[in-house]
Amino acid sequence: MTTAQKPSVLFVCVHNAGRSQMAAGYLRQLAGDRIEVRSAGSIPADQINPVAVEAMLEEGVDIAAEQPKMLTPEVVQVSDVVITMGCGDACPFFPGTRYEDWKLDDPTGQGIESVRPIRDEIKGRVETLIAELIAR
Repeated sequence: MTTAQKPSVLFVCVHNAGRSQMAAGYLRQLAGDRIEVRSAGSIPADQINPVAVEAMLEEGVDIAAEQPKMLTPEVVQVSDVVITMGCGDACPFFPGTRYEDWKLDDPTGQGIESVRPIRDEIKGRVETLIAELIAR
C-alpha cells in the first residue's frame, strides 16, 4: 500500500450474511471514502441475516441491500487487510499485508437480544481498525 492509495479491508466469514456484513457496514459508515471496504464468504448464504439487518438499522446503518459474495483469491490479493471472523478452518489463510482473526459469536439463528452485543463488539473493533489504518 502506498501513501497515495487508500487502504482496503476484506471481511470474511463463512456465509457473508452476518458478522462480515455488519463490519463492512460500520466501516463504510464510519470511515466514509477513506477506506475501501469488501466482504465475502467461503460458503455464501442466499441472503443477509435479517436479524443482522435489524440490529444495524438500530444504529442507523442499512445493510439490507447487500448480497453475500463468494470469497475468491482475487479479492484477497487486492486487499491490504484481511479479517476473518470466527469461521475456523472454513476461512483459509491468504498472505496479505495484514491478517487478523476476530473471534466473534455467530449471529445465525440468534434473536435481536443476542445479536446486539455481537454488533456492538464489531463496532468497537471497526473503530480501532479505522484509527490504526488512517492514523497520520
